[in-house]
Formats: sequence, structure tokens, C-alpha cells
Amino acid sequence: MAEPKPEIPFKTPVTLELEPGTYWFCRCGKSQDQPFCDGSHRQEGLFSPLEFTIERQQRVKLCRCKHTHTPPYCDKTHLTLD
Repeated sequence: MAEPKPEIPFKTPVTLELEPGTYWFCRCGKSQDQPFCDGSHRQEGLFSPLEFTIERQQRVKLCRCKHTHTPPYCDKTHLTLD
């Protein structure tokens, strides 16, 4: 049986200026609040969000294709997706 794949809501990352704090990165691709989790993963239970912490205000490029190898950050994997 093949491993489940997340949905691809966007094939481009998003650049955000984040304040210090804890964030929850969507890994299922179903959230309406991309790139953050809105609880949509609970419908199927296949994916759980990734908690990440920002220590100081900073600009980050977050993945929205859900196939990055460095979640929650974009590693340009979106450039290789069909």
C-alpha cells in the first residue's frame, strides 16, 4: 500500500514576516488557512500538523506544496512537481 500524499494547495511558497511564537504548519494540504493548520486534517486522520517556533521576528518562506524535505520551510521541491 502506497504512503498517502498530501494535497497540493499551491505550487508556490509564501513569504511571511512572523512574530515570535509557536505556529502549526499544515501538512495535509486541506487547510483553508495555508500554510497554517485549521484542523482540516482531522477529517481523515492521515496527517498531523507540524509545530514550529519562531524565536525572533523574521521573514520566512513557508512551503505550500506540502512536499518540502525541510518543513515548514520551502526547499523548492515545488519546481519538480507535476
